Amino acid sequence: MHPVPPRSSTTSSIAASATRVHPSDAVGGRATAASSGLQGQAPAVYTVWKRSSMGFQGTDGFSVYDATGSLAFRVDNYSRRRKLFAGELLLMDGRGAPLLALRPQILSMRDQWNCYRATSEEPSGDNDQSFRRRRRQQQLFFSMRQCSLVRGTDEVEVHMAAASGTSAAQQQVPSFTVQGSFWRRSCKIRRGGDGDGDGEEVARISRKKAAGAAPAPVTLGEDVFSLTVVPGADCAMVMAFVVVMDRICQRPYRPLMCSASSS
Repeated sequence: MHPVPPRSSTTSSIAASATRVHPSDAVGGRATAASSGLQGQAPAVYTVWKRSSMGFQGTDGFSVYDATGSLAFRVDNYSRRRKLFAGELLLMDGRGAPLLALRPQILSMRDQWNCYRATSEEPSGDNDQSFRRRRRQQQLFFSMRQCSLVRGTDEVEVHMAAASGTSAAQQQVPSFTVQGSFWRRSCKIRRGGDGDGDGEEVARISRKKAAGAAPAPVTLGEDVFSLTVVPGADCAMVMAFVVVMDRICQRPYRPLMCSASSS
């Protein structure tokens, strides 16, 4: 059995690889910045790598790097079980501090996931046993689900946790909608759910292009893509949207191409 490399060396190698993937969202960034109405502020551009930060083969998490190549967010997940048996996914910052907890809602017709903010009470003692027994209080942050019962669509809607005094009619209107194809890495997250597609653009997912020796930038595969977030938006919340979309959006059908061998 080969020894497991230290965490620091593994993370450093991933970060080094990410820094070689230059941000290529100048056009998309300008578009989202203009739609945000915040002049003079640059959008946040992230490189999303669909791989746990530990870098083991078969992992199904996320490593998210900012424009400087620093690890900004991560989701460490080492198994991909069916939704019925899926556990909690934890969105953390680059240092491993928990930010948001994501859980699938069982028996949901539209693949709903719920996001919670976790707040922990300090343990009464210093031993590990009291630390494990600490009480955790979780507050609902948002719910995310597919817009339609029809399978195969990538359009989803987000409902933020209702504030006190919100009417039932207002609760039915989505706070955010996602339009486009997530698995083709071409979609936009817009504020509001009026359905006309004119809501304020909050974030954009696009294919990642890497600068290299070739005359034109090289478009990378589906496991590496760009996430552009407008100034003032909650980047952790948007990244949580991405994690949920990875679970509920359907991959496009791609038939296997078999070539006949010549006799």
